[in-house]
Amino acid sequence: MSVIDKLRQTVCGLHAELVRYGLVAWTAGNISGRVPDEELFVIKPSGVSYDELTPDSIVVCDLEGDLVAGDLAPSSDTAAHAYIYRHMPHVGGVVHTHSTYASAWAARGEAIPCVLTAMADEFGGEIPVGPFALIGGDDIGKGVVETLTGHRSPAVLMRNHGVFTIGASPKAAVKAAVMCEDVARTVHVARQLGEPLPIARDDIDSLYDRYQNVYGQRSAR
Repeated sequence: MSVIDKLRQTVCGLHAELVRYGLVAWTAGNISGRVPDEELFVIKPSGVSYDELTPDSIVVCDLEGDLVAGDLAPSSDTAAHAYIYRHMPHVGGVVHTHSTYASAWAARGEAIPCVLTAMADEFGGEIPVGPFALIGGDDIGKGVVETLTGHRSPAVLMRNHGVFTIGASPKAAVKAAVMCEDVARTVHVARQLGEPLPIARDDIDSLYDRYQNVYGQRSAR
């Protein structure tokens, strides 16, 4: 199996995680993955339901967003994904969802404040808001790149739209999307009870460093 075929299989399977965690409705939302050492990425086709996705239906595009391989039209967000890959070479996966709670924050144009240790762990601070942009061109991708460049968060709330997440791999970007919705929901509930308590910047830094560099299983060095 080629590298591209393996990536198509991986990205196809990861779409089931968006359904599993309740991050998508109908055919909205998509995942893409960069092909290692190639100027290519794979992405969900436009308007295809999640239960009909197969590895062969995942399409291949170049970094300009043009279709290279596949029988279906690529996602309507392909230009945004392509722009992110062109301008953020460290990114290996991109996810877009309209998950309910995170999108509600995006509809208000409000960043999610870092008031949970889980947020400090995963996002290193608040989850920022990006600008309003129309679907179909580079504008969404530009907003994602401008907002996340120099920011520790792998997630951005695009105003009046939804969530974009990035990661070193498609799986990492999916994890960020799952965690984004989880903390968006919890912080929303906390605000119904009163004003959430902030976490000190030094403590956020300490938590982020521990989670990124110590937490979990580490391979032998």
